[in-house]
Amino acid sequence: MSALATDAPPIVKPVEGPLPRGCTFAEGDWRILANYWYPVALSRDIRDQPVAARLLDQRLVLYRTSQGVAAANDLCLHRGVPLSMGHLDGGELVCAYHGFRYDGNGQCVCIPAHPGAAIPPKLRLTTHPVRECYGMIWTCLANQPAGTFPELPEWDDPAYQQALPDPLDLSASAGRQLEGFMDVAHFAFLHAETFGDRDNPCVPNYPVERAPHGLHIEYQSTVGNYMRQDGSEAEPEKGVLRVFDCYVPFTARLTVHLPDGARLVILDCASPVSARETRLFAPLLRNYDTDQPLEPFIDYNVKIFNEDRAIVQAQYPEDLPIDLLEEVHIRADKTSIAYRQELGRLGLGRAFTS
Repeated sequence: MSALATDAPPIVKPVEGPLPRGCTFAEGDWRILANYWYPVALSRDIRDQPVAARLLDQRLVLYRTSQGVAAANDLCLHRGVPLSMGHLDGGELVCAYHGFRYDGNGQCVCIPAHPGAAIPPKLRLTTHPVRECYGMIWTCLANQPAGTFPELPEWDDPAYQQALPDPLDLSASAGRQLEGFMDVAHFAFLHAETFGDRDNPCVPNYPVERAPHGLHIEYQSTVGNYMRQDGSEAEPEKGVLRVFDCYVPFTARLTVHLPDGARLVILDCASPVSARETRLFAPLLRNYDTDQPLEPFIDYNVKIFNEDRAIVQAQYPEDLPIDLLEEVHIRADKTSIAYRQELGRLGLGRAFTS
């Protein structure tokens, strides 16, 4: 096994301009990662007041107007006050300090101290593209986002019940979190209290394929326990097919093929707040027990996420090594190896810091 060469040109153009204040990423990595879409908030949390968020160390303000949700750098250009401290009035964002008003495009439209004066052209916020999708607000720090936007067709399928837990914060890197989500060898040990089985640790060989969005993995195993709504466990005789689709850099969709046509779908979105802080967004969908309340279903899956969180937060080095020689690998790590190679192809450095 050889290390992946990372001296090839990146597959996307590095984002130009100043880095965020106090940036925790290596500059080259930040300029690559800023090209991609990430969720930064739940739609239900963006209502009648501005909301602060942070992505790749960039402080953002999110606010809803009649045209939809806007995302801008959280900074009034007059005296440097966070606009998330302000309020909304008539669809305009009002600064808490001097009342400067900004529209949904980030343009200053009123200076209360001089209502009749011309507004300087510089009084326009740095805004970012926004997509409201799967119950989440997504943004990108580049004007022309790269990569494939994650697909979740079940979200609009009436046969599926939607569940959207609150975001989960991790003191860990986004790369470590997503790699752990796709890891298939830890089920028997880390998840023995939920769906794993310590007496069944064997990982059968499985294929990993490159795809336009990143990776496609199909894993068939006999680790198949899942909790029914009545609290009982179902143990399929022929095992369970788990299909992962990784959308680089930090999103993966998992489709679990359960007995009798039942399907569980999870979209794991590891949003990099900073190099070693991650906010996990994870929409859940199921086409079974749909006449039952969502709370037990959400609680069960959040328990699994927390099992993972405890381990991921303890891993070191905290950075996800892209050089394959820096950690030892086994056959069961085929997904992890391929994932690290894909991150290298993006143009990220060998000392990757997210």
